[in-house]
Amino acid sequence: MKSDKELIKEFQGGNEEAFNQLVKRHLPDTYGFFIKFTSDTVEAEDLAQDVFIKMYKALKKFRFESEFKTYLFRANINMSNSYLRRNKWRNLLHLDQAPEPAYLDTSQEDEWRRKELWDAISKLPKKQRMVVSMRIAKEMPYKEIALAMGINVNSAKVSYHHAIKTLKDLINK
Repeated sequence: MKSDKELIKEFQGGNEEAFNQLVKRHLPDTYGFFIKFTSDTVEAEDLAQDVFIKMYKALKKFRFESEFKTYLFRANINMSNSYLRRNKWRNLLHLDQAPEPAYLDTSQEDEWRRKELWDAISKLPKKQRMVVSMRIAKEMPYKEIALAMGINVNSAKVSYHHAIKTLKDLINK
């Protein structure tokens, strides 16, 4: 089995099938990331597809300064941040349409809480937002987070700690 690096080089040389192999290899993780993020299969499919469309364009100029998985994960984070910004107004519009508390279904409440959490995460500084996203959505250990972000493990832990403190403050307002 060819490595990601070999497939990217082949793709850069004009082999479209090499890109298809990259997609097949990494689509399950990307889709899984967005499922955890949105809890909506249609949204997750759309976001994963959008990431790979961007990858198709970006990989032609990929310089191999980082691992492809790291590059792809950063693209997932960026796409999730764009999704949050794009949908923020939708979330606000739905608040005035909430049913009376006596009729509130807990699955809807859980979805609102999840959206409230991701809205709060989108307000964090970039470094904290990335650490929290990797920790929550991908359940990555600090060591992998540090490697993906090019920071040390302690810095990842500190960023996570500060982010959680800030999130608690934002959500409890």
